[in-house]
Amino acid sequence: MPDLNTAVLKDTPVVVTGASGFIAKYVIAELLKRGFSVIGTLRNPAKADAVSGSLHTLGVPVANLSFAAADLMRDDHWDEIVAGKRYVIHTASPFPVQQPDNADDLIAPAREGTLRVLLAAHRASVKRVVLTSSTVAVMYARDYQPGYIFSEDDFTDETRPGLTPYIQSKTLAEKAAWNFVKTKIAAPELAVINPAFVQGPALDDDLSTSHELMRLMAAGTYPAAPKVIFPVCDVRDVAAAHVEAMLRPEAAGQRFIVAEGETRLYDIGQRIVAECPDLKTRAPRFEMPDTAVRALAVFDKRLRTILPELGTHRTCCNVRARKVLGLKLRGPDEAIGSAARSLRALKLI
Repeated sequence: MPDLNTAVLKDTPVVVTGASGFIAKYVIAELLKRGFSVIGTLRNPAKADAVSGSLHTLGVPVANLSFAAADLMRDDHWDEIVAGKRYVIHTASPFPVQQPDNADDLIAPAREGTLRVLLAAHRASVKRVVLTSSTVAVMYARDYQPGYIFSEDDFTDETRPGLTPYIQSKTLAEKAAWNFVKTKIAAPELAVINPAFVQGPALDDDLSTSHELMRLMAAGTYPAAPKVIFPVCDVRDVAAAHVEAMLRPEAAGQRFIVAEGETRLYDIGQRIVAECPDLKTRAPRFEMPDTAVRALAVFDKRLRTILPELGTHRTCCNVRARKVLGLKLRGPDEAIGSAARSLRALKLI
């Protein structure tokens, strides 16, 4: 743990945007467990009780949690929410199961929302903003070389042909954030977390995209899995990374890849079967050729999300997260297995 005067730091609440999101709920839980007060922002205030209820399932007291209504696409309320605060953790950004027809449906709220939060933080003299980005903002250079190991020094080229709107949105939002803090006088410090494919236990039936994918597999929607492989992380480690990046002085101005090991989509299906043997006949039973995936994606928008992964094997390095943030990361078996067990406990698979 960093050497900090935590009594002083805990005098003011930490603002966490997008409080109803999968990662955000775990970040809030991590903060509450460490004794911080939290203000969670919600576009829809009606979700407040559901978020509090989800945190109860983790055994986290919510007496120090409050909520504020704010929309990433509107200026209203952001100044008063961050006024007098020391830290803002900006997790809010859409990650849909299927890609939209209009890329701006994802890019605009991601980029403009990030800048809106940073502007409010700047006006309020916030010390540090921690931004949730993604490994997709790291691993899509225009000239991909097989065997290359991506690090925090790499940035996706958002003009590269074939990228999904989601990849573009995360890349453009993160680049806008770095440009903001480099060009604004007295800008907040910025630290960025770049998680891989996020697994780990679901808390409720408001499923993340990764959990929705597992639910579809368990329902028999995809008897065959696309032949793709990608890095994985556990949401509990992602939450710890956000809080450590908030607290550790040396984290300012840095990006942190959070990933441990890799998985294939087919392996996720097999892990579901290992936890729930009754689903054996529903989970994917083989891998389909890339040409078949591309053909099916014309009709199934959900498959378009993984098209950039076909025929590639991208790996990344987690050394900085381990050394600077002190993380001990869970592997894919624990991350995916705990996700499957949680969905079964919630009676969603």
